[in-house]
Amino acid sequence: MSDLLPLFPLPNVVLFPNVFLPLHIFEPRYREMIADALKSDRLIAMVLLQPKWEGSHEGRPPIYPIGCSGVITHVERLDDGRYNIVLRGVERVRIVREDHARRYRRAQVESLTQTPLRAEDRDAIRRQRSKLEALLAPAVEKAGADPKTTAALADEDLVNALGQYLDLDPLEKQALLEHDSLRTRAEALVELLEMKIMIARTPGLSNMAH
Repeated sequence: MSDLLPLFPLPNVVLFPNVFLPLHIFEPRYREMIADALKSDRLIAMVLLQPKWEGSHEGRPPIYPIGCSGVITHVERLDDGRYNIVLRGVERVRIVREDHARRYRRAQVESLTQTPLRAEDRDAIRRQRSKLEALLAPAVEKAGADPKTTAALADEDLVNALGQYLDLDPLEKQALLEHDSLRTRAEALVELLEMKIMIARTPGLSNMAH
């Protein structure tokens, strides 16, 4: 990984390790960022803007210190200079220090290794996975999707993919990303989905939740 990692801050996107994310790049400074990354190691980091960033997006509004690096796996450069790219999440990173030498943001980062799993953790994750599959079964059936698709995913890939692709609030996704272990991330995801299902099923409770 480069000494300084380009940062792509957005208000509503959280990237998880080993999950794919399509992006459309149109701002001039981020076109420059992608061009530079393609000449280098193809790595950038997705970071989430903190609330109340509006009005300062052209500057350098506050971001959450934990994000996820991603490698550009596919790129299409359009005639007008915009890019369509696909990122694959690589690893969680923590921002140590920002650099302001270029138009786009860069930072020195440290890799965040995931807490090693013990035997009891793996058993707990299997239980959480069963709960996740049961919670999602109606939606999978309604969408006409093949349940075998999710069954084929490794535990970590399934939890991370759900964290990224489910219709969750960006701050909820950020909280999931910040968990240091797969076990606690899986448990938090199950609790989150159970709460949302309970709110959706309880008349009047949804109004109280807002």
